[in-house]
Amino acid sequence: MNVVRVDATVVNVPYARREVSYQVARDGVTSVVVEVVSDTGLVGWGEACSGADVESVRAAITSMAPLVVGRDPWQRELMRADVWHHGLWQFRPMTASFAWAGIDMAIWDLLGKATDLPLHRLLGGHRRTQVNYFYYLSRGSEDDLRQQCAAGLAAGFSVFYLKVGLHFSDDLEMVRVVREAVGTAPKLRLDANGAWSVPEARRRIPLLDEYVIDFVEQPVKESPIELMAEIRERSPVPIAANEGLWTEADVLQRLNGRTADIFCFSPYWVGSLTTFQRLGALAASLGFRVCKHTHGELGLAAAASQHVLLTLPAIVDGNQQTAAHMMGDIVDRPIPIASGPDWDMPMEPGLGVNVDADALAEAAGRFEVDGQYWPYQLDDLRRTWATPS
Repeated sequence: MNVVRVDATVVNVPYARREVSYQVARDGVTSVVVEVVSDTGLVGWGEACSGADVESVRAAITSMAPLVVGRDPWQRELMRADVWHHGLWQFRPMTASFAWAGIDMAIWDLLGKATDLPLHRLLGGHRRTQVNYFYYLSRGSEDDLRQQCAAGLAAGFSVFYLKVGLHFSDDLEMVRVVREAVGTAPKLRLDANGAWSVPEARRRIPLLDEYVIDFVEQPVKESPIELMAEIRERSPVPIAANEGLWTEADVLQRLNGRTADIFCFSPYWVGSLTTFQRLGALAASLGFRVCKHTHGELGLAAAASQHVLLTLPAIVDGNQQTAAHMMGDIVDRPIPIASGPDWDMPMEPGLGVNVDADALAEAAGRFEVDGQYWPYQLDDLRRTWATPS
């Protein structure tokens, strides 16, 4: 079996409401859907992250394709090595990882279909039969937050996640409202996206912990790594690292530096499903846990990571997802976490999800009309640039 074609299609799927954090203000997910076709007629599907500019990721996939076409898909690791070395993508590692992750995912799907095995079997077998995911709360008014919490509880979620880092007085009030709304049993997590200085984080985390915080994600900026290590050493709340896990080398450096208690990353940043698996296993051997990160993703990427999470030795409850907030998808049926917190072990071959041709065409048409969902709102930024009168 050899690969005969690699295609890339850019798609848009909107969120039900805008995602707002210290870093982004985004209205949906723009992804690159990757199709890898074999000479046997089998098709594998993957999903590449758009990053800052989706056209650069699509171009990277096109550039990588000649090093994939004509080759045996079981040589996936050698293909990747050739892409990095002979294709010179080692000089643009993050764009390379965002792009290659989609190709890698599609090849794994192809291999699963060729062997009639689910991906988790090909990755060495499951350690658990179910993975738990969180409920992503949008910043909002008290009434709005209470309604969101009620919806999450009604759907069975037991881990809730809120972005902080914009205005601390607002953050503190929203955390109070959420804890009151969900009660004492559910876990509550916060993500500051590196918004605070070290002194601010040292003052603010104990105030937030009055409301029993499970962990705080990225309270300070990622570099130098000593900043996170200092906060972790002094914090009464466990600390998660997210920003700064940009490459395989970055993850290794931060694991060795013991900069966090939980490491929150994804196949996109480290470039492949097996690299994510290897680093996740290494994190466990060093006494840490892994939380699967999401940039916002569609059903293909969610399913691929689900298979890896089934194999990892130490993961958190409440891994990250946005499926519950997507207005549609490109797969042929809703994935389980679109309506609830738990995802059982898929047993269908490959990723265990299939692309819906009509939904794919609709999402591609939406991109052609609207362009990329940028991670910012230009009018909001312009207000910050304005010269005071």
